[in-house]
Amino acid sequence: MITFDQVGVRYADADRPVLRGVDLTVPEGELCLLVGPSGSGKSTLLGTVGGLVPHFTGGTLSGRVTVDGRDTRTHRPRELADLVGTVGQDPAAHFVTDTVEDELAYGMESLGLAPAVMRRRVEETLDLLGLAELRGRALSSLSGGQRQRVAIGSVLTVHPKVLVLDEPTSALDPGAAEEVLAVLQRLVHDLGTTVLMSEHRLERVVQYADRVLLLPGDGTPPELGDPAALMARSPVRPPVVELGLLAGWSPLPLTVRDARRAAGPLRERLADRTPRRPASTSLDGTPGEVLAEVSRLAVTRGPVAALRGVDLRLRAGEVTALMGRNGAGKSTLLGSLVGLHRPAAGSVRVGGLVPHRTRPKELIRRIGLVPQDPRDLLYGETVAAECAAADRDAGAAPGSCRALVARLLPGVGDEVHPRDLSEGQRLVLALAVVLTAAPPVILLDEPTRGLDYAAKARLVEVVRALAADGHAILLATHDVELAAELAHRTAVLADGEIVADGPTPETVLASPTFAPQVAKVLAPFLTVPQVAEALS
Repeated sequence: MITFDQVGVRYADADRPVLRGVDLTVPEGELCLLVGPSGSGKSTLLGTVGGLVPHFTGGTLSGRVTVDGRDTRTHRPRELADLVGTVGQDPAAHFVTDTVEDELAYGMESLGLAPAVMRRRVEETLDLLGLAELRGRALSSLSGGQRQRVAIGSVLTVHPKVLVLDEPTSALDPGAAEEVLAVLQRLVHDLGTTVLMSEHRLERVVQYADRVLLLPGDGTPPELGDPAALMARSPVRPPVVELGLLAGWSPLPLTVRDARRAAGPLRERLADRTPRRPASTSLDGTPGEVLAEVSRLAVTRGPVAALRGVDLRLRAGEVTALMGRNGAGKSTLLGSLVGLHRPAAGSVRVGGLVPHRTRPKELIRRIGLVPQDPRDLLYGETVAAECAAADRDAGAAPGSCRALVARLLPGVGDEVHPRDLSEGQRLVLALAVVLTAAPPVILLDEPTRGLDYAAKARLVEVVRALAADGHAILLATHDVELAAELAHRTAVLADGEIVADGPTPETVLASPTFAPQVAKVLAPFLTVPQVAEALS
């Protein structure tokens, strides 16, 4: 279905090609998962399939990509629209209408489909992706995860033969991600749709893949093959595979079920051992100072009651994870802490200040927010200019922000424009901009979106160091593995209310939805490093 014939891509002013020597064929009716570290060329490879590379992005394409016999060099994206459906990392960039229902219908209108066909397909897609209750909602009022589902639905209604998806579950809660992946599997098995997708959260998707396309990122050619075989030598892999490598299991498990079948002897070795938990108290054993407090907070956004009676305290030295399904109110709570939303009832205080009544210049010294869309914070023409502005605004020593970017994501050049970075790279840059000011309270909204496991590990180190220095950190995340590894406390939001709040092990182990992979195999252990430490 998709053939790459000695494909290479090079962008102007780049010191080396993004891709080279891609020579393989993706068969029809299979789900092929792209795997590789950040910056290895996954998004570029996906872009070549729909003709976005080079017709839209620029650059030089060598070799040839054919999709169902159509050469993407001679067919522009609009001439492939009936064949290839593409959803990029930023779903909002695809929207051309104002409401959910209109967006689902737009692609079919462009192809001139009959109104009766359009109506039927819109209804089918609303049900498939759990969007029926949102059909009349404005796209601007949706959460990031809801927008992601709408973007996927907008290409499904056209019934393409090939689906190209870049990080399709990155903004989805675990339940919604399972629903989307189940839909994709149904399309592959029942309709013979060919799905080519990249995803950093491999723990969610690798078990669904028929094949893995590994882009090592070290200059060696990509390799297409069996998921288990390639995971064994991939530079990025999910926790259950890491656990299998640690325990010496063969074959390596790709699913929790496979790992549980092999875990009997390992459970016996760990039976009398308990995992070490990170301390979140000060050196004298007392809880840290309360740096931000939300009391009986209610917030309305238009006709929607986004938050209802929320109580939360953020303490010095403590990392708190905020979890819950898409649309539960997580981003609204973070926005309320930085004064973006005026309370309808209750109160918010940050270091004695009322955020929505405080000047931003004063508030930024007390609290910093990295939003879901990092472009909201980025205005410079280059990475170097963005970092220099962050140093000035924070009153930090020159080079502070740039050093943080280099630490979190090595290899990003000074002269690169922020818009030319991947979603994960932009997120790291925005994170560095906020962390340069080192405010006592730091809020991170989906901080691992677009990050591979190595970049996420570096983020964990930075956040732990901040907590050790006495900062209070609140992460709104769907990444259960991050919460398990990093958070001292986890609070769960549902329909604007906190329904669980306590030590992370207690909270995540009590919920199959929010339990990490290792906990499902070896509870009460939550992470592979905990298991390794116990074995040693």
